[in-house]
Amino acid sequence: MLISDKWLSHGSAGTFDLIDPSTGLRVTEVPMGGPNEAGKAVAAASAAAPAWRRFPPHKRRDLLLRLADLISANRDLFGTVAAVEQGLPGGSIYARHCAEWVRYYAGWSEKIHGTVNPSYPVDALAYVVKEPYGVVAVITPFNESLSALGMKVAPALAAGNCVVVKPPEQTPLQTTLFARLALEAGIPPGVLNVITGGPAAGEALVRHADVRKVSFTGGIRTARAILKAAAETVTPVVTELGGKSANIVFADGDWQAGARLSAMNACVNIAGQGCMFPTRLLVEESVHDAVVEEVRRLLAPVTIGDPADDATEMGPVIDRTAMDRIMGVIERAATHSKLIVGGKRRGGDLADGFFIEPTVFDDVDPDSELAREEVFGPVLAITSFRDDAEAVAIANGSEAGLAAYLYTDNLRRAHSIARELEAGTVGINGMTTVPPTFPFGGYKQSGVGREGGQDGLLEFLQTKTVYVPLGEA
Repeated sequence: MLISDKWLSHGSAGTFDLIDPSTGLRVTEVPMGGPNEAGKAVAAASAAAPAWRRFPPHKRRDLLLRLADLISANRDLFGTVAAVEQGLPGGSIYARHCAEWVRYYAGWSEKIHGTVNPSYPVDALAYVVKEPYGVVAVITPFNESLSALGMKVAPALAAGNCVVVKPPEQTPLQTTLFARLALEAGIPPGVLNVITGGPAAGEALVRHADVRKVSFTGGIRTARAILKAAAETVTPVVTELGGKSANIVFADGDWQAGARLSAMNACVNIAGQGCMFPTRLLVEESVHDAVVEEVRRLLAPVTIGDPADDATEMGPVIDRTAMDRIMGVIERAATHSKLIVGGKRRGGDLADGFFIEPTVFDDVDPDSELAREEVFGPVLAITSFRDDAEAVAIANGSEAGLAAYLYTDNLRRAHSIARELEAGTVGINGMTTVPPTFPFGGYKQSGVGREGGQDGLLEFLQTKTVYVPLGEA
């Protein structure tokens, strides 16, 4: 844990065994902080906040650019760490994503400005300024913890806030490395602090009276607890809470590309543990059989195994608890849906790890658990539809609304359906990683607030109006 410029190898809440999910073996022991360490970290951030707020914007920019360069220079090390603690193949790409976010928000540091507003009926000089909150608590997810640091910490620091990060218990090492590089880049002590720990540490941060804003990515159950705790101090919270994204494939579109998008993201990338992955594949009836066969063909040759091996395409899920939960979903789904691919744990040389085969169900009832609840594992649900109205109704049937996708060559249909979909991001004929330039967030129970673009910066700024009367009423 990092408090100011001091590294702590012990915590008041004991220790946590970090397990390599590809082998099931203990890697190391991680200190667990609690309310004591959370309080000290917030105190360190509070002490650093006045100076960081007044830190010249162009110098704040330069420090963040230096941090981005260090992240890029250490991308192979980040990849190794991600393989060990997360079972993630090709993890170095997330260092590139993180560096891009840090560079983007570094450029915003000296572009934060206000406005001068007209005043009536009294003549006055009225101007509006944007100011940092002070201390921000950031709670990150296990699946893309490094990317989340770029999405949350970078704009918070660029806006002039100090930050306390609580990484997930399963993947703290990427955050630790990020913090080490931040100190190396010259970011002053106390501006960025890291507390490893469980729910008690997170709750202590959220409840702390000196934490003025919370940014959280994770599950809806944890989000409810955070929102309830934050309500006591009326602390604003930005949340990104996952999804159950639909991918609507029409017969007039590139159905092969649509099949690939869902197959490789819902089942292979990060072992399906992605919040915006298209885990529901909705297919127009006339191309249904062809799409199902294409999904089967795409998944058959996928290489599952050691995440440190360059040939590996798919690694394990994060831990035994997740594996057991996902297998329970698969077993229940098999009673009412048609299993066409996978459905089992990997045995043999991989038996000690938490590997689940890419799993695909067809004829999935839109009202079933599999169609409505986020699995967060390598499971794809396929459902057919007859027309546009039915496709939209099924897509909007989930309480999640993070993302949605559609494939069609009909321009009018594409924009018409995009307008009807209840999702924060809609991809037409493709999907990329989330770039730092546009806002990302959800509708409905997928969260409140946005990350990315100017919207993501404004989440970490509050508005002040200064009013000077120049005349009489």
